[in-house]
Amino acid sequence: MFTLRATAKLLKRLKVKPEAAPPASTTKLGDWYANLLYIQRQQLVLCVSEASLLPVIVRAAGKEPLAARLPAAVGDMLAALSVPAPIVDGELASMQQVTIAATASRTVLGSMNDFAWLLEGYWEPTASLLELALKVADAPCSPLKMGRPREVAVELLVREQSARHDGAVLRGLGR
Repeated sequence: MFTLRATAKLLKRLKVKPEAAPPASTTKLGDWYANLLYIQRQQLVLCVSEASLLPVIVRAAGKEPLAARLPAAVGDMLAALSVPAPIVDGELASMQQVTIAATASRTVLGSMNDFAWLLEGYWEPTASLLELALKVADAPCSPLKMGRPREVAVELLVREQSARHDGAVLRGLGR
């Protein structure tokens, strides 16, 4: 279960009434924020993880609703970051149910504005949306104490897995 927190511009396009009190996300990357962007005559949706500021970009138009396309794009991004497949599968399983709500963090919105400017600069007609998102994910971010979203996301996803593994090893040693 996760919350997709859309800007007013995107909510209007989606024609969805936002949930006033969404439940807490069960994903390790937390809520996802989304904003509609127009770059070089392309209509895109920039999605950003609240916990890591990891960006994912999807086309605004598609056969499936945005909430159904976002998990696939997140899976592609995590695979590109070499996150182990079982961890990716777990995160995607947590993204099967979605609640749509309004944005709630000005910090995330500020980072999204910075990412939109970066996308304008990185834009290449031949680049895939994943390639562009990977470039943005490598930018140091002030809210992350100049950490890079790609590194923070991997750390968040792998940390719990490592802690579980370490605990199992210790139990196996009789400690």
